[in-house]
Amino acid sequence: MPLSVHHIVVDAHDLPSRARFWAAALRWRVLSERERDVVIGPDEAAPVGMCFMPAVGTKQTKNRLHLDLTTTAGDRDAEIDRLIALGAEEVDIGRTGKESWTVLADIEGNEFCVVRPKETLIG
Repeated sequence: MPLSVHHIVVDAHDLPSRARFWAAALRWRVLSERERDVVIGPDEAAPVGMCFMPAVGTKQTKNRLHLDLTTTAGDRDAEIDRLIALGAEEVDIGRTGKESWTVLADIEGNEFCVVRPKETLIG
């Protein structure tokens, strides 16, 4: 049987807060919450979720792995505003202003991108 992604694991200092941020951002829900980990996903039967585990140390540099999120045409700016209202911040990481994405950071400073919807990239 081939491998498949089960969880995207994210180190966090405040597991419940970080999990709630991402659950709200993705419109998922908290599936389990224990002292050593918090798991979120669209539902219990979903093939992929996110697992938040205790971080060691502090973030020093740009992420080496990040999420690219997208939405439907016309919703991108509204989604960016919604994410900022949830606690995300826009960050400037070497952008020229001509990119098809906006870089944000979550509540613990980890970067992710909101990219232009696929239908606008194809045409």
